[in-house]
Amino acid sequence: MADTLRDLASTIRSKNAGPDNITFDVIFRDRANFERVRDSGALSRAAVAALYDIPPARIVNFDVIDAASAIKFTIRRLQPSGTPGESDVFGSQQYAPLFDVVIP
Repeated sequence: MADTLRDLASTIRSKNAGPDNITFDVIFRDRANFERVRDSGALSRAAVAALYDIPPARIVNFDVIDAASAIKFTIRRLQPSGTPGESDVFGSQQYAPLFDVVIP
């Protein structure tokens, strides 16, 4: 049975990064798990675009932070936080699709 990102990361979260962006943090307590995910390619700019069904151009930042055993990326919102029709003012409900990413 394959592991999922939820099995390997200690923290998976999303939050506002200003009114126009949502940032995501995937943090690992275990260096081996971080390196496994980092090296697998399962969590890359292209993988995130496919997972969220967005064009890669909406991912304004994608960083692998070796010193922190973390992966951080930022997605541009379609409309500013808090505007009519915007579905997540705080950006804190967008991380769930990351849970089930399969890590080879």
